[in-house]
Parts: sequence; structure tokens; C-alpha cells
Amino acid sequence: MRILLQRVSQGSVAVDGEVVGAVALGYVLLVGVGEGDTEIQADKLAEKIVNLRIFPDEEGRFDRSLLDVGGGALVISQFTLYGDVRKGRRPSFIGAARPGVAEPLCDYFADRLRGLGVGVVTTGRFGAAMRVELVNEGPVTLMLDSSDLG
Repeated sequence: MRILLQRVSQGSVAVDGEVVGAVALGYVLLVGVGEGDTEIQADKLAEKIVNLRIFPDEEGRFDRSLLDVGGGALVISQFTLYGDVRKGRRPSFIGAARPGVAEPLCDYFADRLRGLGVGVVTTGRFGAAMRVELVNEGPVTLMLDSSDLG
């Protein structure tokens, strides 16, 4: 799994003009599921994400986690994180999991965040054309890949 994490003061996702998910202080998480990914990868990433200390303390240092600040998460499926642009001019998405695998794993990941204590977890709509708006604070943007977590 690959997750692009953005620390935000607000974020939302809309489908056909209707907001289907929103978050205030917290993270917008673009989640890509790859071929062969399982709940094991989702568990590792969820655990890592809720405990990352990337919110500032009183002195402005990265010393607080999402749980420490009571932040929320907006989880949006993003198969294009598996886009391969090494050849040609059009990306290949052969490394992305099929929808029948990716959708339940994205849902599982969001549920796992809730289970780890994130109070507000909202999602986009899988497979829909979505409009994402966010205010990235810092800016802080991190790429996490489950293959890097061992």
C-alpha cells in the first residue's frame, strides 16, 4: 500500500457537487492499494500514521501525533499512486489492485484508524470522480509505502 499523507487544517471531498467526506485539523490520506496488499499492510500503515509526531508542540517542533491533537482523517482511494511512467507517455496502472480487492482494503484501513482512536474518519467514494480540496499546513506532505515498514 502507498499513502500520500498531507497534514491539513481542513479538507473535503465532493462527488457531483455533494461533499461526501470532510475533516478539520488532521490528515488527508490518499490511499493506493497494490497487487498483493492485505490487511497486514493496512494495519502497519494505520499504526504508523496515528502515531507519527508531525504536529507542532508549543515550541513549534514536530512532537505531537494525530491522537495527541485529537485530529481526524479523510481517507480517499487513489489508484494513481501506483502509476508507472517509466515507459511511454501514458501511465500504466498494472501495479494497482483491482477494485474488488482495493475497495474493501481501503474501508478496512479507515476502520482501523477508528479502532486506533481517531475520532473522526471520513472517506471519499470509491471509484467516483472526486473533487478534493484541502489546506495543507506547514506544508507537511509525506509518502508512506508499506514495503518500507518491514
